[in-house]
Amino acid sequence: MNPVEMAPVEMTPVDMARCCPSLLAAPLDEGDAEELAAMFAAMADPVRLRLLSLVADAGEVCSCNLLEPLGKSQPTISHHTKVLADAGLIRGEKRGRWVWWQIVPERLDAVRSSLVAKVPS
Repeated sequence: MNPVEMAPVEMTPVDMARCCPSLLAAPLDEGDAEELAAMFAAMADPVRLRLLSLVADAGEVCSCNLLEPLGKSQPTISHHTKVLADAGLIRGEKRGRWVWWQIVPERLDAVRSSLVAKVPS
């Protein structure tokens, strides 16, 4: 599916646990490790981290408004937003000629929770 046409991602706490188990609670199985690695890889680039931060700060931002603060060309911005969208970290909506981007908070929460040790009950 084209990241611009992505439907909103709704994740329950059960979905988040299934998506991204804690790295510290128990050894990861291969599938969980691959999924987490894809999200971390998407965030492992300084330009993408800045882009993610700009989108999070704005709440919603047009691709056209990312060119100047990132100092990158439109094709480069498109590449980086695609990587983040493919990882499920942002979602876009095409409006006219431009795409407007938003953070997927549930996905970022899942990444964050994967780094937290689970407290035994």
